[in-house]
Amino acid sequence: MKMIVGLGNPGTKYASTKHNIGFMVVNHIAKKHQVVFKKNSFEAEVAEFFYEGEKILLVKPQTFMNESGRAVVPLMTYFGIYPEELIVVYDDLDLAIGKVRLRQKGSAGGHNGIKSIISHLNTNVFNRLKVGIGRPEGKQTVVQHVLSPFSKEVQPLIEISVEYSVDALDFILEGHSFIEAMNKFN
Repeated sequence: MKMIVGLGNPGTKYASTKHNIGFMVVNHIAKKHQVVFKKNSFEAEVAEFFYEGEKILLVKPQTFMNESGRAVVPLMTYFGIYPEELIVVYDDLDLAIGKVRLRQKGSAGGHNGIKSIISHLNTNVFNRLKVGIGRPEGKQTVVQHVLSPFSKEVQPLIEISVEYSVDALDFILEGHSFIEAMNKFN
């Protein structure tokens, strides 16, 4: 079993913001595999499907970014998911727009959603897929940057990075290890 968690903020107000790139990726996977997200009692929307005989959970925490761990860890406990079966997809300020990086462990790097998951999970060893959103320009603050939509100029790069992220995740779902995915997609 694997659990792919896309990080973001719930509600239409945030739907197209940079901070919701994790939601965008898992929404794309759900559409590709023709599954629908349903709300559950763990403060998350979950979609389930089988791929190559393995159960896959797609998760969108509905707790807002800063409390993502509050939804993720109880779901892991309920479904018996180990940290090595978890993949968290989220935005990264330190990557250029459209770049994708896979990592197996590390610090939160200032990302509050990852800080929350690390805190609730009690480990920083879990798989991550980071999608670059770039740094704020001019006098824009980090909060303004992550809570704003992508410009029309970079939208094609974002669409490519979402597709690339889905390709990397499908590669893992096909039975390849996370390390093999890192070697192929980083």
